[in-house]
Amino acid sequence: MPEPECVDDANSPIDLFPMLDAFLSATFPQEMQLSVGYYGSNFGNVKRKVFVSYHHAGDQAYYNAFSQRFHDNYDVISDNSLERRVNSDDAEYVMRNIRENYITGSSCTIVLVGNQTWGRRYVDWEIKATLDRQHSLIGVQLPSLRPLPNGLYSVPGRLHDNIQSGYALWVTWADITSSPQRCAGLIEAAASRNRVFIMNGRDRLVRNLA
Repeated sequence: MPEPECVDDANSPIDLFPMLDAFLSATFPQEMQLSVGYYGSNFGNVKRKVFVSYHHAGDQAYYNAFSQRFHDNYDVISDNSLERRVNSDDAEYVMRNIRENYITGSSCTIVLVGNQTWGRRYVDWEIKATLDRQHSLIGVQLPSLRPLPNGLYSVPGRLHDNIQSGYALWVTWADITSSPQRCAGLIEAAASRNRVFIMNGRDRLVRNLA
């Protein structure tokens, strides 16, 4: 059985973003920062859509908490389709459904990473669809994610590739949920990453590994 890819504790890059926060705070009025993320073309009227990928059987509570925390700031969506619920093997149909009904129209995919997320094929497919569209990508280390004996954390392989390339952000749950402004800053930081760093060459997972 393939081994999970591993990354460092997400606490390590927390200090990468204070300069971005300071710049945005100095550049944009407070009322603008609180409307649609930090800024948007229709302040206060249109909520930016973010897609959240996660292991539904294991981490539903974290998705619910994230959605509740930011429902005033973002249109938080996930894939609750019948195909996912019945664990469909029709990969092409499911991928098209993910791209057309969930990824298209969103601006960022946030992957909630728990203990079994690394081996879930639908999470891999959702990350692939995100990168196919060249959307931004953030991995979130959930409090429930236990470190391995070497101190590293198991993450989905496709997410791992893009953390290592510098395209995806890897942050903690406490960090991204600390405030709407902080979440918006991280989403904007992810959106600013150069698309040349996208790594999407892995074969799709054909079955769950965890």
